[in-house]
Amino acid sequence: MKKLNLKKIFIFIVMIIVVLTLAGCMPGDGTNSAAQKAGFFSGVWHGWIAPVSLIFGLFDKDIRIYEINNSGWMYDFGYYIAVISGFGSLALGRRKKVVVKEQYSQD
Repeated sequence: MKKLNLKKIFIFIVMIIVVLTLAGCMPGDGTNSAAQKAGFFSGVWHGWIAPVSLIFGLFDKDIRIYEINNSGWMYDFGYYIAVISGFGSLALGRRKKVVVKEQYSQD
């Protein structure tokens, strides 16, 4: 039982580190400007971290889930591909119920 608790604590600490790392490169953090616009790969990254950006955006008015200074449809394309693939993959991670049907043979 103690080993299970240590595993949960370790996973929690790793998740906190990942979330704080993601916070460093959110849309609206000042890295993109009118001269240096966000492109396709920035759109992919911002799409992957959109849920985290939404939560952090509640506490910081400068954080958005979508970069205002972007290159246009290529940024949009990357963003939407990442959002769809990220949230669509959640369904793949669910456990499927195994239904065991007993077959009775009539001998």
